[in-house]
Amino acid sequence: PATVASSWLIGQTFWIGISLGVLLLVMIHHIFDAGWSTVIRRQFEHVIAVFPWLGLLFVPLLVVAWTEPTLLWKWMDPAFNLAQVGGHGTVGEDPLWVKKAAFLNRDFFTGATIFSFLAWWFLASRFRRNSFAQDADGDLKWTTSSRKWSAAGIPLVAITLTICIILWVKSMEYHWFSTMYGVWFFAGCMRAALSLGVVLMIWLYARGDYKGILNNNHLHSIGQLMLAFTVFWAYVTFSQYFLIWNANIPEETFWYNVREINNSDGQPNQWKWVGMFLLFGHFFFPFFLLLSYRFKVSKNIIPWVGVFIAFVFLVDLCYNVMPAKKNALGDPAPFLQSGLIWTLTAVVGIGGIFFWSYLRS
Repeated sequence: PATVASSWLIGQTFWIGISLGVLLLVMIHHIFDAGWSTVIRRQFEHVIAVFPWLGLLFVPLLVVAWTEPTLLWKWMDPAFNLAQVGGHGTVGEDPLWVKKAAFLNRDFFTGATIFSFLAWWFLASRFRRNSFAQDADGDLKWTTSSRKWSAAGIPLVAITLTICIILWVKSMEYHWFSTMYGVWFFAGCMRAALSLGVVLMIWLYARGDYKGILNNNHLHSIGQLMLAFTVFWAYVTFSQYFLIWNANIPEETFWYNVREINNSDGQPNQWKWVGMFLLFGHFFFPFFLLLSYRFKVSKNIIPWVGVFIAFVFLVDLCYNVMPAKKNALGDPAPFLQSGLIWTLTAVVGIGGIFFWSYLRS
């Protein structure tokens, strides 16, 4: 059951992350009054129709939180014995949980989740309404309205995105301290959303919809953003790792330790190689490809770069979620035995709803 729940959480977080990145890109388009991104903005407005369905698909995780919370979030049960995951005492006796209890409690978890989905749904509906209405009457007031909602929506999405990823994923290992977690997730959301955007652009071009509309400037511009957020992700992730490694404080280093070596025998585990894959797959490989103008405007290469970036974003989420499940010795399950088939089916299943919603719109 814990493996199934973790896999569903990964699948949900993956598609929610892409949707939030798309929503942010729509708002950034309006804030900067951009011109080049209009062609992809119209597709993004179809994508963000998915928020009600993603909210509905998150309900099973809320049911888990209220019925079997220790499957994912040990802190929801103050009586939980931490010896089951390599600790000692109960959650209720843990000073770190006591200090964080105002944030880490089931009521706040539920309320913040519901509020965030309603906020994302509301903002998405505003931009879709304005865009469709402007198609009908051409009135400039709809552009002005979108700019105003973007000015309010960007900080709202930034705050709710940060709170939700901390509650959903980071709190699975609630002892850990990180002030960069929301920024890390934001970087992943933007990279995956841009990757979806470039795939949609090439697909529509191949279908004939974008013939005479899509040009090299569009591909170069979105490719530049993909490169920028590749560097941004690397900056955030490396800085956090370097600062934690340099400070060498047990309250911070344990998070990386369990993803590199077994707690029981000190031997390297499979997650170490996943971390190395993230280093090269999330940064070096896309970085060197996206440096090239020729690759950014190649309709044969750039969509596959996008697919690869989205895939590595999924692996990054697995790297954050799966090792949080530990045995009594404090060791996580090996990567290849961590329930990958459940994760794959969750991602494909939720992805089917995601693309059905897009095509329906």
